[in-house]
Amino acid sequence: MSERIGIVAAAQTKYVANNEQQNLGEMVRGVVDEVIKDTGLRYEDQVKDGYAIDQIVSCSEDYWDAVMVSDVRVHAEMGGFFMNEIKVSADGAQALCTAVMNILSGYASVVLVVAHRKESQAVASIIENAAFDPLFQRPLGLTFLTAGALQAQRYMDKYNISADQWAKAVVRDRKNAQNNPFALDIEPVTVTDVLNSRFLAYPIRYLDCKPPSDGACAMVLAKEEIAKKISAKPVWVKGLGNCYDAHYLGDRDLADCESLTLAAKQAYKMAGISDPRKDIDLAEISAEYSYQELMWMEGLGFCERGQGGKFMDKSFTKKNGELPVNLSGGTLAGSPKGVAGLARVADLVLQLRGEAGAAQAARVNTGLAHGITGPCGQSQCVVILGK
Repeated sequence: MSERIGIVAAAQTKYVANNEQQNLGEMVRGVVDEVIKDTGLRYEDQVKDGYAIDQIVSCSEDYWDAVMVSDVRVHAEMGGFFMNEIKVSADGAQALCTAVMNILSGYASVVLVVAHRKESQAVASIIENAAFDPLFQRPLGLTFLTAGALQAQRYMDKYNISADQWAKAVVRDRKNAQNNPFALDIEPVTVTDVLNSRFLAYPIRYLDCKPPSDGACAMVLAKEEIAKKISAKPVWVKGLGNCYDAHYLGDRDLADCESLTLAAKQAYKMAGISDPRKDIDLAEISAEYSYQELMWMEGLGFCERGQGGKFMDKSFTKKNGELPVNLSGGTLAGSPKGVAGLARVADLVLQLRGEAGAAQAARVNTGLAHGITGPCGQSQCVVILGK
């Protein structure tokens, strides 16, 4: 990357199943206040000379917030008066990419990124059905769950992957979540627990799914000269990649994740990574369903295509393994859709700063964070961070 962009502050709420105590604005204001306090920054209209937050990039979705132009609902809480604000209706990791590109282009110098969602206030199946083609697919009742079931079955059939292999991702992530104070309060489980949980859409079981949650995440990015003044320990964005796959499920082989492969290659090239399995010390991966963690590890180049199950069997991804994955617990431990990718970045920031507490890895110099949007991982985003 020609110019270094630093993450100078990051904050998350505690993710909960139902945040009845706060409305969306209050939830957002909590994390915004935290990053403002950490950096000592003010907004552009409040500062005559010197540096200040000169842009806001928000991440929200109208259907989930049940209001048109959903960013306006939290505009004041983000500090958006007289401010340049851009809304990204996707994943928080993609909002971060937008912020980086705006700084690199010279359009902004210091950017506040905010993602929020309350999954408790909506029926996911109704909202997800609206993502499909209105003439041919919506009438079928397709949701991300039923589409995911088609993908999981295709993955099993093509590569001989077994349900007990992807159940191990749930076991690992829920165990790791016990060391993450931001993670949803969920109980550790065994492979037997996962396999004995009820089917929601074959072959996906109840414990294979990301639990719904409410929460928000915020961070501040700045160009290098400013980042060094704001923070003693900025975390640098080393590479980015983002790619969309075909809208129609039938136009892609659901057992493979070409969009992730392309996004990862782009991010690796930018970051100078030639062998991700050796060059990356820690990965934070987003997955709505457990089988996806195996697929995404293949797409990220951690193992060969179709080898995600065997890679999981060998325990390479545990805390003391060759390539630790989701020491935060990841999305399967409860991060809202839309917030999940930015949360993965925030978890990685803590690791690179050595501030992850009981979840801290022994050695982290370069890490990968990942976000997804759309059914069956249609849109994939990869972010490489380093010290």
